[in-house]
Amino acid sequence: MVKNTGKAYEEFVRTIQQSLINAEGISHLKNITVETNKIIKDRNGIDRQFDVYWEFNIGGHEYKTVIECKDYASTITVDKIDAFLGKTDDIPGLRLIYATKTGYQSGAKIKAENNKIDLLIVREANDSDWMAPDGTPLIKQLQINVTAMTPPVIKYFTPSIEQSWLDSQKDLDVDTIIQKLSSIPSNELFIKNCTNGDFYSLYKLSSMLKIKIPDIKYGEGTFREELSNNSYLQSENGDIQIKISGYELGYEYHEPITFTSTIDYSKDLLGIVQNYLSGSKQMIFKDGRTK
Repeated sequence: MVKNTGKAYEEFVRTIQQSLINAEGISHLKNITVETNKIIKDRNGIDRQFDVYWEFNIGGHEYKTVIECKDYASTITVDKIDAFLGKTDDIPGLRLIYATKTGYQSGAKIKAENNKIDLLIVREANDSDWMAPDGTPLIKQLQINVTAMTPPVIKYFTPSIEQSWLDSQKDLDVDTIIQKLSSIPSNELFIKNCTNGDFYSLYKLSSMLKIKIPDIKYGEGTFREELSNNSYLQSENGDIQIKISGYELGYEYHEPITFTSTIDYSKDLLGIVQNYLSGSKQMIFKDGRTK
């Protein structure tokens, strides 16, 4: 069985306290480093060890705080407070804080109040922390169901070149034009209807298929459309174009993909700090937020 040295709890309290200081956002309290296992000499030259320590300076005055940490399963007794006072009696100017996971006996509470020692309960969260004082449950876990719907994907596109227009283009190399058009990305290749003003890319046509095919089914399929007498397949700026009377395309339409995303706020919660005397409680999150 591994012996509980209390070091892990001291580091836990240090991390919590560092988060609280950082969350204050006060300019003159920036860059404060919370330490563990701090050694301070008392007035008699005796080294005194403190579990958690930090200091800061305001207006030329130095403020020092020490925390005595006890990772006990039972409540803190008055003799533990007496020992803390004895260790600090010969070191003037310290702010004294006691931290434990459980609580304090009545004698310890009275002795601490009379000697201006702040009593804290610093611990990991439990289910009771996700309940408001009036009994209203707090949101501990958020589950989001997401349904991703994608448009049909055009697998091939075959234009029907208008024959009369083709016959009138004596010097046109149709094969070269088609080869150039086929190399253009679908979002840069357009159908232009000069009669009604429609102008849309083949990429846009993918999302229009659900309207053009009201009873569209999931899976693979084909679609044909006749166009007005004045329609073209062209590049975006129109420097490459052919006149078309319609087209045929093949498509693949995938079923919606549904997945669940779960946000567990309890996993982001670092710990709880409760002032034993006032009863006030703060939730400290791993990203530095406090609530």
